[in-house]
Amino acid sequence: MAQQSGIITVDSDFKFPGSLTAKIVDLANDTVIIENIAANLHGAKFAIPYYPFRATIDKPGNYMLIVDDGPQDGAAFSVLERDQVLVPKTGDTLPSFATPTFDNSQGVDPICTHTPEPCPFHKITLTEALQLEVPVAYLIGTPAHCSTGTCAPALEQLINVSKSFGDRVSFVHAEVYTDESATVVAPAVKAFEMTFEPALFIVDSNKKLVERLDAVFDAEEISAALARAGVAAS
Repeated sequence: MAQQSGIITVDSDFKFPGSLTAKIVDLANDTVIIENIAANLHGAKFAIPYYPFRATIDKPGNYMLIVDDGPQDGAAFSVLERDQVLVPKTGDTLPSFATPTFDNSQGVDPICTHTPEPCPFHKITLTEALQLEVPVAYLIGTPAHCSTGTCAPALEQLINVSKSFGDRVSFVHAEVYTDESATVVAPAVKAFEMTFEPALFIVDSNKKLVERLDAVFDAEEISAALARAGVAAS
């Protein structure tokens, strides 16, 4: 959310509402295609809380989300044909990949920029995780060099969630760059043809991608996605 002075953060005096409603407009003909779509507040303790609006739009094109009582210029977005999206999509079989591990960094150094120490999700590769026949949560993102500022919170949320699932879910993390200066893109990014970060791929025990969370997500969304993969927190 934003005001004329800029993005609203948790440090401001602004009271974030528990939910928002909005409409979606087709910019090709300026018609409303979805009304009264609702989103609840998420990431209340993040520096910038957010509202994840979800909608099903069948027709490719350019659209705008306009929040009720908000600015009329809204937030523009595009819907593409499925075959135009190169990143693995919901319903796809997630491709295997030899992600860097503590035993084999695959030329990535550091293999994890989480501080004060690497995260625990580098014990096995994505390929090995997919062979365990349990749901997999695979995060591509770099806490130290994130272009959006949401990678560090994403990894922290994933670490917290993992404590409630134990070995019933296999968690894997891959960095975005191969070097500490963030000048060379890592093979994990190229393998999935990523153009953004972070992204969390949630796979069921049959290697089917049941959810992909992009950009910003909290523990609640991660847990809900894992539930759709067939496993609930204990």
